[in-house]
Amino acid sequence: MTTTVLEPPKQQFEQKRSQLFVPDFVFVEPHALDYPLGRELYERFRREGIPIQMTTSHNQVRGIPGDTDVEKYRNAKRTLVIGIRKTLKFETSKPSAEYAIPLATGCAAHCHYCYLNTNVGTKPYIRVYVNTDEILHQAEKYILERPGEITRFEAACTSDPVSIEHITGNLKRAIEFMGRQEFGRLRFVTKFHHVDTLLDAKHNKHTRFRFSMNADYVIKNFEPGTSSFEQRLEAAGKVARAGYPLGFILAPLYWFEGWEAGYTDLLERLRSQLVPEALEDLTFELIQHRFTKIAKNLILQRYPKTKLEMNEEERKYKWGKYGKGKYVYPDIKAKALQAHLEREIKRLFPQAKIEYFT
Repeated sequence: MTTTVLEPPKQQFEQKRSQLFVPDFVFVEPHALDYPLGRELYERFRREGIPIQMTTSHNQVRGIPGDTDVEKYRNAKRTLVIGIRKTLKFETSKPSAEYAIPLATGCAAHCHYCYLNTNVGTKPYIRVYVNTDEILHQAEKYILERPGEITRFEAACTSDPVSIEHITGNLKRAIEFMGRQEFGRLRFVTKFHHVDTLLDAKHNKHTRFRFSMNADYVIKNFEPGTSSFEQRLEAAGKVARAGYPLGFILAPLYWFEGWEAGYTDLLERLRSQLVPEALEDLTFELIQHRFTKIAKNLILQRYPKTKLEMNEEERKYKWGKYGKGKYVYPDIKAKALQAHLEREIKRLFPQAKIEYFT
């Protein structure tokens, strides 16, 4: 296959100021055009004048421009790949859900700490899958394997699905699919406020809509390219009024100077500004900051000026699956974070459920 050298479109800088993600470059798997969504997206971006190149596989995208690794990485985060999800074996997603449902991979945001720095490795571009019906049919099979039991699916393990919903509409399709399943449930988390197209979805309260929230220090220093705290909070109110069960993921819980006051302020702002509907069925998930050696190296390469603290000597090594592990806070710090957050949540949201701390 001939590799075309792509050049940024003239509207590149205008798009970068846009809140909704619009790609600078698009790659398409040929067989994606066999699906209605694939053809629709191809024609849409062709009309908009965005450079399009065919690629043999969404796992082997070549031709993203850039003279340095950092340039190539940043351009990759502005690249959309339209492909087919060939592997329909879902990964597990504990403790959040039984399975991860793969609607997309990659994210346009630039959160320094994000685990996708490791998970997507050398493929940081955004991949959307157009064989949605096949993916949802596979989810139905998993539900039927657990007769009489609730089966939960996490839709944000490998992407932020809200950030690309205006492109694919796949999240709404998944929400309405789960709304028709007696024992199927959907969960996802977002740092974006673009929720309006999801408010009229027939969710039947089978989807828990969660927002990732954090102290101002963390959002300011480590979450470029995401919606603001205020935008997320306003979106959470819309979601609650639309009848969705609501949740907040406080992650990563980060130890910084003044962290106790910072997290109390976060929770008090949530409590004072949330609409009453949001308090009826509210959950919290608490996740402390962690990193792997691979992630640390990639983060420092991609965000060389980051203030993110990743000193292995000040951390505890926690073993995980497959003989691999990650660095978390030592027990004394982890327990202090957990105790403070749980105490403040119970004070301000006495009816809420804290699902886990990890």
